[in-house]
Amino acid sequence: MATPVSPIAIGIHGGCGTLDRKLQSERDWAETEAHLAQSLRAGWKILAAGGRAVEAVEAAVAVMEDSPHFNAGHGAALTEAGEHELDASIMDGATLGAGAVCTVRTIRSPIRAARAVMEKSDCVLIAGKAAEDFARRQGLAMVDNSYFTTERRKQALASLKALKARGTIALASEAERHGTVGAVALDGRGNLAAGTSTGGFNNKPPGRVGDSPIIGAGTYAKNGVCAVSCTGQGEVFIRHVAAYDIAARMIYAKQTLRQSADAVLEALGSHKIGAGLMAVDGAGRVYAPFNTLGMARGWIGPDGVAHVGTHKEILRLGAA
Repeated sequence: MATPVSPIAIGIHGGCGTLDRKLQSERDWAETEAHLAQSLRAGWKILAAGGRAVEAVEAAVAVMEDSPHFNAGHGAALTEAGEHELDASIMDGATLGAGAVCTVRTIRSPIRAARAVMEKSDCVLIAGKAAEDFARRQGLAMVDNSYFTTERRKQALASLKALKARGTIALASEAERHGTVGAVALDGRGNLAAGTSTGGFNNKPPGRVGDSPIIGAGTYAKNGVCAVSCTGQGEVFIRHVAAYDIAARMIYAKQTLRQSADAVLEALGSHKIGAGLMAVDGAGRVYAPFNTLGMARGWIGPDGVAHVGTHKEILRLGAA
């Protein structure tokens, strides 16, 4: 194992717009927090063993893609047609290498496909059936589209369709509409990485693509600066090039991570949308601002202590 030259850190999010705590059983909240902790530890284990930030990000996001409690992979949102179209991206801050897939329907772990695009193709973004064919050639796990469906997502789709029919779609909660998962990491060599995965928003038109697979909008990483994964209404994040804007403010305006992230979140919030993000800088400082009722999130900083939370409160889990 190489001797670390920097602290290590990891941060994850399971999307802004968390449900009111009263709308879900304590058993479900406990399981959500357990899956957050599992995701954190999957990434931390790699970092602690001297692994790369990109590997840690992929591992952490893949855990959340397998959880029914998040809008990515199993448990992803449904389109207007009652099907799933998934997006994901990953970025290596050491090389600015990046990979992404969008509107995929049969790749079990879109984040793994995104990494394969980054490392085994000449592309950054591959869409739809071409991305699925590529993933299959890479030996990645493939599933039927129905694998991603959960009863909760079917109920959310029905609720949104009813609100739309009544002309009251604006009353839908952030949790009913959106959701994303993501991770950021700093490894012992000082390398940063970020990754994001999503099912998009509930009742979205088929073919819609948000910010999650767009490098610079939903995902960005640059060594010595920061790694960022965003969550919220993707169209607004794309127009603001939100993830890159945080890095640019740090580079050119000499802002801290907190100052930069707060400024970008304020700009996004001016559009009256729910927004959040998870970020880490080159010193291992993790920051996770959001403007909604809650945001599923967790982090382990250089001190090795794990934290998770779904609302304002944070649980200190102890040593990772």
